[in-house]
Amino acid sequence: MDLGLKGKVALVTGAGSQIGFGKQIALLLAKEGCDAVAVTDIIDDVNLTAEDVKKTGKKSLAVKGDITNKENVQSLVKQVVEAFGKIDILCNVAGGIANRVPFDQAKPEDWDKDFHLNLTSILLTTQAVLPYMQKQKSGAIVNIGSGSTRMYGHGVGNSYALSKAGVDTLTKQTAFNEAKNGIRCNCVAPGPAPTNFIPGPDKKGIIDMLAKTIPLGRGATQTDIANATLFFASEMSSYITGAILHVSGGSVLD
Repeated sequence: MDLGLKGKVALVTGAGSQIGFGKQIALLLAKEGCDAVAVTDIIDDVNLTAEDVKKTGKKSLAVKGDITNKENVQSLVKQVVEAFGKIDILCNVAGGIANRVPFDQAKPEDWDKDFHLNLTSILLTTQAVLPYMQKQKSGAIVNIGSGSTRMYGHGVGNSYALSKAGVDTLTKQTAFNEAKNGIRCNCVAPGPAPTNFIPGPDKKGIIDMLAKTIPLGRGATQTDIANATLFFASEMSSYITGAILHVSGGSVLD
């Protein structure tokens, strides 16, 4: 099936973890037709992701940097455009729990960490990419949100869930404001998955335990989230914008 990705250039944030959503999303975009996939993360392993993208026969660029810093983000986007000429697809994947302080003990600075990591980063990256998409009158932005905005029993902490609720709202605002420019913006909200989001070495054990509460009986996989992201990045969803898609095995029925 032609997904309309031929000749497209994508930028995927949070693509350094070798067991994370970002890497799988980058690889799938390359395999399904993108001409080039740039990847960024704060960790060195982002270079490994870029090398794996190149093994698919597509071009890639790895840029290490902190996307909660505006100057770093501006530099990142400039490097991608200089390398590939444009950005057609932006996948805002970077995020995580910056603190696990209980709600009743949290200080403002604890909340700030989660909001900077999960929400400010998406705002800055989107702001940096939008001028290029506006100029070409086209673009697809996919934000990675979280099922935690609807699931209150998994101990993710209020500041994380609230920052991800902000991602939902930012997605809708971006979609509404940029529709006139031919730019779509949607959000994929994962359920529990065995990524670095799960602390400790026994990630599979924790997911297996949580799976007992999930209607479909298993946790999400990296491929589950990559497939949903590919849908929103491709022409298959050309008439969809401002949507929040929960990929959670029925944990969120919204």
